[in-house]
Amino acid sequence: MKIGVPSEVKVQEYRVAMTPAGVRELTDHGHEVVIQAGAGAGSAISDADYVAQGAEILPDAASVFAAAEMIVKVKEPQPPEVAMLEARHTLFTYLHLAPDPELTQGLIDSGATCIAYETITDINGRLPLLAPMSEVAGRLATQAGAFMLGRPVGGSGVLLGGVPGVAAGNVLVIGGGIVGANAARMAVGLGADVTVLDRSIDRLRELDNIFAGTVQTEYATGLAIEARLAEADLVVGAVLVKGAKAPHVVSREQLKLMKSRSVLVDVSIDQGGCFETSHPTTHADPVYEVDGISHYCVANMPGAVPITSTRALTNATLPYAVRLADQGAAAALAADPGFLGGLSVHAGRLTDPAVAADQGRDFTPPAEAFAIPAAA
Repeated sequence: MKIGVPSEVKVQEYRVAMTPAGVRELTDHGHEVVIQAGAGAGSAISDADYVAQGAEILPDAASVFAAAEMIVKVKEPQPPEVAMLEARHTLFTYLHLAPDPELTQGLIDSGATCIAYETITDINGRLPLLAPMSEVAGRLATQAGAFMLGRPVGGSGVLLGGVPGVAAGNVLVIGGGIVGANAARMAVGLGADVTVLDRSIDRLRELDNIFAGTVQTEYATGLAIEARLAEADLVVGAVLVKGAKAPHVVSREQLKLMKSRSVLVDVSIDQGGCFETSHPTTHADPVYEVDGISHYCVANMPGAVPITSTRALTNATLPYAVRLADQGAAAALAADPGFLGGLSVHAGRLTDPAVAADQGRDFTPPAEAFAIPAAA
């Protein structure tokens, strides 16, 4: 199979979907890899690094899409990329379709087979291709939020760790999954007072054991959220419903409960955001204010640290990419129900039930998708 890796074109996205080690692995399996010139530059990977492991460098994205059968990316395809997709392509990347009906329709119209990193599960029901970026985003959330609390950038002027004689800042993490746990870890490391809210008692028990009493845990009722909002200097939104739009856990009305110039960081923004007042921002213009509360809602947070993020992501995605290349999409997905769960679109049909529910669309169950003739 011929695998193509284009440059990422989302604003200030510096990651790349494959490292030279990935090229080596695929070429050792007898596949060809084509890389867009300069695709790895933002992650400190040169074209020569790729060539040394057997890749061919092509001048632009159009050449990569034309040459390749499988396209491997990091972020969801932007409109010019969607226009280059064809029915013969397998697209393997993050998609985050639930809040984006236009992208969903574009992928359906392309006829391509589109597999989303974020809805693939392992044998334990975990999300192995979302996990590494959740770890990065969770850690960045606290780091970014701590900076945004600085008075020169519009924050309240609280130092999260405090100093002797001055109380530490208060961090509220809503959602105790991988993002939330990593945000809490960073906040504890800075010396903040940290509370994690979640709706799973089992997960709260796990976090209590992990942090050995250095964070408070509480069941995430609406009343508990309101009480904690009033105390918080920094709130990290880390809510995930696999494949679906994130629920709003903080309303605009509830912003009135918060201290002036406190900070919200919405890590759920790729899935629509978990604060009612959230909308996507970029690294160039990351923060806006609503009712005196700073909102940090960058939709590709891990892209800010591409040397770390690219390697963490490709460590996770490479085994799946090799299986797709070795077996083809139909066989690779059929052999692994968790992998099949990543199928979002195939042959003009939506196959993700969560996206279908959020967008009011019909869908074809993934297990049936490859048995049905392509849509006319």
